[in-house]
Amino acid sequence: MYKPLPIGVESFKELITQGYYYVDKTLFIKELIDKRGKVNLFTRPRRFGKTLNLSMLRYFFEKQESQAENEINKSLFQDLAIAKCGSKYLSHMGNYCVIHLSLKSAKQPDFERAFLMLKRQIADEFRRHRYLLEKGNWQEDDRHRYIIMMNETADDSQYLDAIAFLSRILNELLDQKVIILIDEYDVPLENAYFSGFYEEMSSFIRSLFESALKTNPHLEFAVITGCLRITKESIFTGLNNLNIISILNESYGEYFGFLQEEVKAMLQFYNRENCTDIVKQWYDGYFFGNSEVYNPWSMVNYMDRLVSNENAIPSPFWANTSSNSIVKSLVEHADISVKGELESLIEGHSIEKPVHEDITYADIFNSEDNLWNFLFFTGYLKQIGRRLEGDIQYMELAIPNLEVRYIYKNTILSWFDEMLNGKDLSSLYNAIETGNTHTMEEIISEYLQETISFYDYAENYYHGFLAGLLKNMRKYRVISNRESGTGRPDIILKTPSVRGRAIVFELKAADRYTNLERFCDKALEQIKNNHYQASLEEEGYSMIDSYGISFYRKECMVKRI
Repeated sequence: MYKPLPIGVESFKELITQGYYYVDKTLFIKELIDKRGKVNLFTRPRRFGKTLNLSMLRYFFEKQESQAENEINKSLFQDLAIAKCGSKYLSHMGNYCVIHLSLKSAKQPDFERAFLMLKRQIADEFRRHRYLLEKGNWQEDDRHRYIIMMNETADDSQYLDAIAFLSRILNELLDQKVIILIDEYDVPLENAYFSGFYEEMSSFIRSLFESALKTNPHLEFAVITGCLRITKESIFTGLNNLNIISILNESYGEYFGFLQEEVKAMLQFYNRENCTDIVKQWYDGYFFGNSEVYNPWSMVNYMDRLVSNENAIPSPFWANTSSNSIVKSLVEHADISVKGELESLIEGHSIEKPVHEDITYADIFNSEDNLWNFLFFTGYLKQIGRRLEGDIQYMELAIPNLEVRYIYKNTILSWFDEMLNGKDLSSLYNAIETGNTHTMEEIISEYLQETISFYDYAENYYHGFLAGLLKNMRKYRVISNRESGTGRPDIILKTPSVRGRAIVFELKAADRYTNLERFCDKALEQIKNNHYQASLEEEGYSMIDSYGISFYRKECMVKRI
């Protein structure tokens, strides 16, 4: 029977009851119960199933007000892996109070609006538990505070320990320990850092967490998810019971993202086994602990397209959901060394960097190593090896797959365009119009040194590079013919009027530096043999210049007919 793909479905109950395709991650529950961590922080890249997993935990552990609701929640798990694990685990089902908060709405331009959204999220959770007001045994002060928290009329200071307060009320009135689930804990912090109010936000989050998670007698356990581990001293002050499970940890690796066998089962279910290789190239390549995983967001989105069209072209779905500002920052701040490392990564090679797990957002730009670590922990790089030298761990890093490679390339192209828009290229343009090949060589080589290359220095790369340099020659229309063997010049500049000028460029990528001149001569020979100038003369142009340009890595030679 056909099942729809759960694109954007973050509610476990909705996913199961509406019959969506589900990759069973319920053994996550078993491992949490077995390991008995008190406060568990899971860091994974964006869109890797954290929100859905927290929703699953809520529906498994939370006790409902009515028996009918409890039975509905139990039925959600009846055909899943956890249901086969026995009473040791099923006895925990529907046996706890649950506080479930998502902090993702705090992505706002200033602290006031971000704090307002966090207050609303907290108030929503108080409203979700409004049935407590019908219980007896309330202290009058507690009841009053609960009502004003629920109505969003409490003083700002009362939100500093709001989770701790709610956990106490739940435990005291219902005589059940509390499980605290906090999703996207670092979104307010990342947003605050890049928007300029990090200190205010980190102070609030620290108070909220410390009061709820440190020596809280009402707490059974907590699960917190985010993208990045924030330095313990920065946010999780004094939490000796904090268990941090990053992508380097060997435990829990299989519960975020899709395993190879899970992707294979999905492809078989939708009769698309012939797409195994392409989904692996585009969306596989992550290593969480000992588990190799696919990007679940991209996999589900592409699978949805494949269901309609088995020849659907893969797309960079993750690029449209994640903040790529850190990649852009790396590119913008890159020195010669970093540019070389980026080029090496894009060509499919690896680089080695020391591991820094516990950084803050304020530390990101303090060193290149912090930037590389941030890219690793947020999913833009994968680990393919690790070694210990003294007391320092080193990771061998590479780009995970074609989807992420696209993000790097697209970011680099955007940066190059922005860089050129701020440059005065009039000297280059004047040299082209006056036939000054020496100046052309100097300026083109200078920009080659500044930029970051990909395509392994193939002709296609140089074609795009030169077209980018020429696009702002306002008097001319730039005609770019990237396909080789078309019988047309690589690039032509033409004035709108044939009484103006036409300029032909033929490009060659040399195989070594000493062959630059030979390849430059080959370019000129091609211009002559293919009669490029003659075709322009037939159009009516009489002022025609032709240049052959050869490239080797970041050097070039220019000759003119």
